[in-house]
Amino acid sequence: MMNYQEEVDMVSQTDKQEQTHLDDVLAKERIVIETDDLDFYYNPEVKALKNINIRIPDKKVTAFIGPSGCGKSTLLRCFNRMNDLIPGAYLEGKVMIEDADIYSEKIRLEELRKRVGMVFQKSNPFPMSIWENVAFGPRVNGIQGKSDLDEIVEFALKQGDLWREVKDRLDSSALDLSGGQQQRLCIARTLANKPEIILMDEPASALDPISTGKIEETINELKKDYTIVIVTHNMQQAARISDYTAFMMLGEMVEMDTTKRIFTNPSVQMTEDYITGRFG
Repeated sequence: MMNYQEEVDMVSQTDKQEQTHLDDVLAKERIVIETDDLDFYYNPEVKALKNINIRIPDKKVTAFIGPSGCGKSTLLRCFNRMNDLIPGAYLEGKVMIEDADIYSEKIRLEELRKRVGMVFQKSNPFPMSIWENVAFGPRVNGIQGKSDLDEIVEFALKQGDLWREVKDRLDSSALDLSGGQQQRLCIARTLANKPEIILMDEPASALDPISTGKIEETINELKKDYTIVIVTHNMQQAARISDYTAFMMLGEMVEMDTTKRIFTNPSVQMTEDYITGRFG
């Protein structure tokens, strides 16, 4: 019997014809993120991602699933170069956004991270008012007029599905909000910078079921206007909110397909084993 590493190796060597279904589906989509033979190293001895080739479509939710330590969050952070903050880490291959290599020397990081916003696992509101939290990014980017900022704050809070709950207490501390409200505030803070892509790293993992439902409703609304890539350990959540799902194991992309196909008819036995709870 093959162990999982042997099966991963076998999957990585399968004929390209096995990608025909996904290729046909993605041919109808506008691709906004694409990687080409992406390898990522935390240091020369620790290779975290191996030969990742993935295409992520516009205005859809793409979920990354897989056991802890499989490389999901590492891959996510490659899309806005957050891994650059790790001493000694480096990348080989390409990450393209709108056909531009974001690891090119021509890329300005502040512009990239404005276009590609990120929501983290743990909500991290600033110790200031709700209004100031949302207005912070636009102010840094040069918008100073109060009326302009008020308009941005209202827009972002509405898109983050928080406006109705906080519109009468915008001057209150963001730290007084519930955990679920704080996470939606962080989503609104990201939206205030008018990104094109939103990366979400386990955005509901620390929340109760009601707050998680609110986050999922928000994501379903946001995909009308934004490309969303989400890392989640919750396979039911991936099944509920994503259009595409990618299963990762030991730093490799085992399989990506439409979410319906991944959860009902995966091409790789390892994917089925993970989804059905045989490991992970």
